[in-house]
Amino acid sequence: MILSMASECLEPKSNKERLRELGLFNLERRRLRGDLITLSNHLKGGGSQGSSVMALRALKFASLTAAASGIYLYGNKFLDPNDFGVVRVGRAIATTAVITYDYLTSLRSVPYGSEEYEFLKSQVHLRSAERLQELCCSNRGTFIKVGQHLGALDYLLPEEYTRTLKVLHSQAPQSTRQEIEQVIREDLGKEIKELFMSFEDTPLGAASLAQVHKAVLQDGRTVAVKIQHPKVQSQSSKDILLMEVLLLVVKQIFPDFEFMWLVEEAKKNLPLELDFLHEGRNAEKVAHMLKNFDFLKVPRIYWELSTRRVLLMEFMEGGQVNDRAYMERNGINVNEISRNLGKLYSEMIFVNGFVHCDPHPGNVLVKKCPASGKAHIILLDHGLYQVLSESFRMDYCRLWQALIKADMKRVQKYSRRLGAGDLYPLFACMLTARSWESVNKGIDQSPVSASEDMEIRSNAAAYLPQITQLLNNVPRQMLLLLKTNDLLRGIESALHTRASASSFLNMSRCCIRAVSTYQRSKSHSFYRRAQISLTETLSLWQINLYELFLWLKGSQLGNWVIALLRRLHHFTY
Repeated sequence: MILSMASECLEPKSNKERLRELGLFNLERRRLRGDLITLSNHLKGGGSQGSSVMALRALKFASLTAAASGIYLYGNKFLDPNDFGVVRVGRAIATTAVITYDYLTSLRSVPYGSEEYEFLKSQVHLRSAERLQELCCSNRGTFIKVGQHLGALDYLLPEEYTRTLKVLHSQAPQSTRQEIEQVIREDLGKEIKELFMSFEDTPLGAASLAQVHKAVLQDGRTVAVKIQHPKVQSQSSKDILLMEVLLLVVKQIFPDFEFMWLVEEAKKNLPLELDFLHEGRNAEKVAHMLKNFDFLKVPRIYWELSTRRVLLMEFMEGGQVNDRAYMERNGINVNEISRNLGKLYSEMIFVNGFVHCDPHPGNVLVKKCPASGKAHIILLDHGLYQVLSESFRMDYCRLWQALIKADMKRVQKYSRRLGAGDLYPLFACMLTARSWESVNKGIDQSPVSASEDMEIRSNAAAYLPQITQLLNNVPRQMLLLLKTNDLLRGIESALHTRASASSFLNMSRCCIRAVSTYQRSKSHSFYRRAQISLTETLSLWQINLYELFLWLKGSQLGNWVIALLRRLHHFTY
């Protein structure tokens, strides 16, 4: 029945295309059949009866999912089976079944908590991560996008997963020249040679949803042309539906598995990321919002040649923000870049509540201006922004103020207001990527040590049920902020500037300004507004004086002053 329904929906194709698709289908079918035969052989060969029953249950769920998904997907008029065929669905189901079986059976005969158990668990994590990575690369599009998101969840997933999935940022698919020409022809109504004097075939970069080419317009302007992969629009809703079904199946087998929030976020954000006109508006908004930062550069949008799938913008180039070697070769101050990046994001999060949520290194470039000698930060890819509500932003500001001051009562109060409940210690650790001991001492008192970093990673696996519960309880706005925090920490870690005192001082400034602005807006008394402004000014001056003290302490001049004061003290007594 399903095959007849699918055949009715297929459009006529040439014999060459049919032979090519038949060859790919047979190859994929053999691979999937091999996986399932291996799985079946394992089930037949010995082992505890309980584990075998659980594994058979996993296969049963996979089979039922395959049947139900096939009937539902092919029966829905808005889903095109030509793009969402049995191979694509089967690949995802087989991968999920094999990963589930591996977890159910590999650790069954090993004492929990033993060294052997920890070693085998790490191996299972690694095998599963590699299978997941292969699935993302094969199904492309939305799968790669979600895989990239998972690779950024250092606070949630074991290191084997994050390390393996991080490579998806550099393994995104590329559309062919013919596919690119088709999208431009459909959206702009002209051929590439009519629009551009030159157009480079090799993309500057390829991502999960689109790729960017360098081109020169007929009037001589050099531009970057962002072009969406042709099938992403039609496949995205189907991919999310498939993920949702598979995650529900896995949850039936592992009740503590709570990742439905990931699907909900993808449902909300993907349509926005696939609308390049929305991205262009975001770029203009953030450029205007942060115009006082002369080190920030946002490419100008050329609206006359932009559509929902094609975005033309000013061409800008530079080194990736995590490339320390590039900065050293070009005379760029690494600490200045890290400090300015912190200023940007503190301003976006605490003051404006409009946050660029995809700051992975490919989207943040640095370049030294030859004329002025200043280092610029170039912010790209403005498809994904989080708009923070005023109440959320104020609670988040006050929480960070409490974390910086190590005020545990206020940490508990504002963590609870943000949905953490009794899990507020875990929430504080996730926000800061520090241990609870460091949070209590003050996160600005000492840098992150290697042992503390290892402790955080091991605890992420140990507290997985609590972490997933927490992620289901906090406001949806928090999820993208957590992802953004992790990406920024990854950049700081690569530059060896993580958790510097200046980053916390910049955050404090922004929190003070944001809270003071909010309080003034709610006050109707001139005297009260003046009082708020005076308190704000004094607090900012305190931070400036403390920053001056830290600078003197670390500079040669400061050492001379301290030595002179000690000598004067010695002569006095």
